[in-house]
Amino acid sequence: MTTTSLTPQGAAQRACEVWGLSARGISPLRSHATSVYLLPHVDAVVRVSRDEQRASIQRAIALTRWLVGQGLEVTEPLDVSQPLDVPGYVITLWRHYPQPDGPPPGPEHLGHLLSLLHRLPEPPIELPAYRPHVALRPVVESSTALTPSDREWILGRSDELLNAYTHLDFPLGEGMIHGDAYPGNTLWDGTAARLGDWDEAAIGPRETDLANTFQGVRFGRTTAQLRAFSDAYGYDLTNWPGLSVLTELRDLHTLGSFIRRADLGDLEAATQLTFRLDTLKRGDRTKSWAIH
Repeated sequence: MTTTSLTPQGAAQRACEVWGLSARGISPLRSHATSVYLLPHVDAVVRVSRDEQRASIQRAIALTRWLVGQGLEVTEPLDVSQPLDVPGYVITLWRHYPQPDGPPPGPEHLGHLLSLLHRLPEPPIELPAYRPHVALRPVVESSTALTPSDREWILGRSDELLNAYTHLDFPLGEGMIHGDAYPGNTLWDGTAARLGDWDEAAIGPRETDLANTFQGVRFGRTTAQLRAFSDAYGYDLTNWPGLSVLTELRDLHTLGSFIRRADLGDLEAATQLTFRLDTLKRGDRTKSWAIH
């Protein structure tokens, strides 16, 4: 990884200079695995990603442009030369979708979007094969925030789940998947919902795109919401024997961004990381996790 003294916001502002855009009034919208900033005078958002993500970011730009041409409601990259390299970061520019007051898009909107995505032809962009935990394991192995025992437990549990994954039968087959599909990656665009964050798009079992919503019981998702999601997609994973393997893989996957943030001294992330690990080790699915 490139060492840089630039903050993510500083990197976003530098990218705006290169693009000839006004960064006046720039403000953070989200800071988790990726930092997102609003450019109020351009009606756009800047996504600031880690430099080692460049290949996946470049694929995401090409794929979303193709998906727009296919008529799928996705977040749209703007027509500038991108992604842009700024020391330590990869920067992209996207259309801004102001979110109204009220609830965000429900799981049924994601179910509908995934049903359309999974029926599209093979894209003209070469996508990698889906490999669960390929990004998580190096983060765990290099972490300074994790204790040796926590590191050993996560990697050991990952090994067990990855072994179980190799023995699953997937009735929906393989094809293009979003790779990080969950209701939190949808945004309102008027009365319709759009699906964003395409950095983990891949070729893999379609069930992996569905299981993440079921893993959302960790965040308070209800049985009624899961039913609405399944009805909108047209298939119900509830009785499929591989569901628990995929949701538990997702449980561990979600630790990655908290580990990175804890390594950087984020005390709130470290607290949530400790809480999640405690519930996982005890097999406790009754306590709700914080979203960020």
